[in-house]
Amino acid sequence: MKLKVFQPSDVFLDQDVDKVSAEGPDGAFGIRPRHLDMAAALVPGILTYWVPGGRENFMAVNGGILVKRGDTVQVATRMAVSGELGLLHETVNRFVNDMDERERKARSAVARLEADFVRRFVEFGKNA
Repeated sequence: MKLKVFQPSDVFLDQDVDKVSAEGPDGAFGIRPRHLDMAAALVPGILTYWVPGGRENFMAVNGGILVKRGDTVQVATRMAVSGELGLLHETVNRFVNDMDERERKARSAVARLEADFVRRFVEFGKNA
């Protein structure tokens, strides 16, 4: 089966593999060549793949989408990093912390918009 990992600017990986293991919102899952076609969301975590001959390889992904169709598994992610398992855990922690910071900023922006809306609504009621 063929594993292709896409980032916004390039193809990060295009490799023949025996199986793939990834992590979605509901937990880890594995894919083998005869697996049914599927699509799944990925959370920031470690994607593991086995090349022919049995060697295990690891890649940190910053979330994304995985699609298995026929004999091809395609992963679209904002960022992927290959390396040793121990070092990749630090990368995944950075991905999660960056996501938490973006979510905090987004919640803060939404709170400001809601407060502004309420303030304008009250002002509108006073002028009516």
